[in-house]
Amino acid sequence: MKLIRTLCAALLVAIAPTAANAGEIFGGIHVHDVKTPLDKSGIEDGLDFSVGYRGGRMFGTPLQPYIFGALNSAGQTDYAAAGISARFGLGGGWYIRPGVGLAIHDGSAGKFYRTDKIAFGSRVLFEPEVGIGTRLNRKLSIEASWVHMSHAQLEGRENPGIDNLGFRVNLAL
Repeated sequence: MKLIRTLCAALLVAIAPTAANAGEIFGGIHVHDVKTPLDKSGIEDGLDFSVGYRGGRMFGTPLQPYIFGALNSAGQTDYAAAGISARFGLGGGWYIRPGVGLAIHDGSAGKFYRTDKIAFGSRVLFEPEVGIGTRLNRKLSIEASWVHMSHAQLEGRENPGIDNLGFRVNLAL
């Protein structure tokens, strides 16, 4: 857990000098470990409070690099993730933002089912996500978001995964 908290603190320090980069900072609140058809979990509790940075578009494409950290209010699994996302307009100020990345977590990396916490099977996990949002003004947008983490059965057949559902507020720099 100290590693994840240190990574989150480093993220906050890294965000500060990037204001000249046409990116955005974001913060969010997600319900931790929501039971969905995409996971075999649903045993951890709490809310995840996240903060992150999304860079500007890369090489004239809609792709944007991102990094964020999430701390769990119930002392369960904390994590940090980095990846690539893209924002596609749907009209009327609405957009969809899919993304894919890698996450590192401080939960159990064990490969056997547990009843007290998720046994992820690996310390490093794939982190696909998607957000659906709307622009409130030139600098501010809000989005509902889903964040999934799992090892995609690359580390064994047991792969409970985790789904977090919530919202983010984005502030363009």
